[in-house]
Amino acid sequence: MLAIALLVFREVLEAALIVSIVAAATRGVPYRGTALLTGIGAGVLGAGLVALGADRIAALFSGAGQEVFNAGVLLAAVLMIAWHVIWMSSHARELSARVQGVGYAVRAGTSPLTVLVAVVALAVLREGSEIVLFLYGMLAGGASYPGTGLGLGLAAGAAVGALLYFGLLRIPMRHFFGATNALLVLLAAGLAADAMTFLVQANLLPALGEPFWDTAALLDERSLPGQVLHVLVGYTARPAPVQALAWLVTVLLLGAGMRIAGRSSRRMPTARRVMTG
Repeated sequence: MLAIALLVFREVLEAALIVSIVAAATRGVPYRGTALLTGIGAGVLGAGLVALGADRIAALFSGAGQEVFNAGVLLAAVLMIAWHVIWMSSHARELSARVQGVGYAVRAGTSPLTVLVAVVALAVLREGSEIVLFLYGMLAGGASYPGTGLGLGLAAGAAVGALLYFGLLRIPMRHFFGATNALLVLLAAGLAADAMTFLVQANLLPALGEPFWDTAALLDERSLPGQVLHVLVGYTARPAPVQALAWLVTVLLLGAGMRIAGRSSRRMPTARRVMTG
């Protein structure tokens, strides 16, 4: 039971941390609760469909279908997060005003909700499919239904995600969106590095050399602190050069996109005053 609870906890933890960060970062976006639930529901449904087609997926790309699928899900999540942080950089002032009760409308249609649903669905899809496949394998092998371990793992992972969410809400509003955007950038960088790992395992990318370092003796990536850092900042005990390169490129590109979007948003009021003056 404890082994099952631990495995489920690790998978749920990754999804819960991502959902918590995205939920906090979209504070002030109308109907985000509905979007979160929609994303979670879509992810759970997708995980079930992945489990049904697991054999076909695994057989693709010369037997590396599962690795390619995981890499595709991660890279899609990176793109969705990139879109979101750049959008947030150009609308943070409006959202901050809404949260503080000033009542400004957020002008950008429903694009943040679409991205929110996609990021949450992808996170739940990837981690949920691994849980479903694991439980399916156990049941197929004749094991009894692991309800207690499953419940403990789900509850523990959700609890850690909730702690992170409420911790983020304690950040002063003047720093809130900057802090959550920075966290999302690091999250996207870690996901990009993970995607490279799966592509290397599928022999579709070279590792580009030996790992840069080995800190497994100091902080095991499979431990709870290591797992949390892996999700939050992309920590890897033995990073291959291609992983480090993907992490760095993602941080630099998103940082540049956020700066450009922020400058554009600061110019907008001036341009409007000139046009209406």
